[in-house]
Amino acid sequence: SFGVIADIQYADAEDGYDFSGCRRRYYRQSLNLLRDAVEAWDAEREPLAFVLQLGDSIDGLNARSGQAQSALERVLAVLGRLSVPVHHAWGNHEFYNFSRARLAHTGLNSRPAGAGPPAGDCQAYHFSPAARFRVVVLDAYDLSVLGREPDSPHYQESLQLLREKNPNADLNSPTGLKEPQFVQFNGGFSQGQLDWFNEVLKLSDENQEKVVVMGHLPIHPDASDRVCLAWNYEAALSVIHSHACVVCYLAGHLHDGGYCLDSHRVHHLTLEGVIETPPESNAFGTIYVYEDKMILKGRGRISDRVMPF
Repeated sequence: SFGVIADIQYADAEDGYDFSGCRRRYYRQSLNLLRDAVEAWDAEREPLAFVLQLGDSIDGLNARSGQAQSALERVLAVLGRLSVPVHHAWGNHEFYNFSRARLAHTGLNSRPAGAGPPAGDCQAYHFSPAARFRVVVLDAYDLSVLGREPDSPHYQESLQLLREKNPNADLNSPTGLKEPQFVQFNGGFSQGQLDWFNEVLKLSDENQEKVVVMGHLPIHPDASDRVCLAWNYEAALSVIHSHACVVCYLAGHLHDGGYCLDSHRVHHLTLEGVIETPPESNAFGTIYVYEDKMILKGRGRISDRVMPF
């Protein structure tokens, strides 16, 4: 079994609202909800094997108030009470606070040293917590203008792609776009990462493994709204669908959550965000893995779910 949680977006700030001014965000309270999640995971009858933190651990507000480091330390201190590893996806809010180079030197870098390809500073990696079971952590901001130096080739390539797809003056606006996921707060997967992902899944096929994939951004339109998808979500889906081993893709980013079982019988589960969860509720879960299914026991806004494979 393993724990799942997304979009904590902690900041030591009064409650606020999202960019549309409609959705309440409980910045300070999110740390209390994380504490409750950690206590619940610790109290599980069978100890968890690990926890997946699906990105946006702290809010972009921290960058403006100069509290990025202290906010991150508080979140990591709470997660540090767990006696099991925590695997982190990086989301847009991490990059509002830190450069990619800086993030690599924080506790959010859960990629093992010497993890091998993909090349460069891509954060993708995989691990096998049990026989015939593998988890792949994808880097959904490998292609992105967030967190990179403007003179870097990755930044230039990403900006060119974004401008081709999004002619709006405000690159965070999806207004009028045929492909509304091409906004600045999203990102995508480089060809190098997709090639590496394909090779990992090829080995998992050969070894008859079941694979769970995680990334901050959803990759299926039926488990997300169209704005919150990864830029080249179809390319990632295409890799998954060319193999038999993947049973589930876990994402955050869309605070309402989402779910679908796709045409290849892959479960796409987008977790509700802690940041928009009122103090009397919560948003986390535990996933129990069996030979033929996974069972999600959700808390608060996250529903229970049986995911057969």
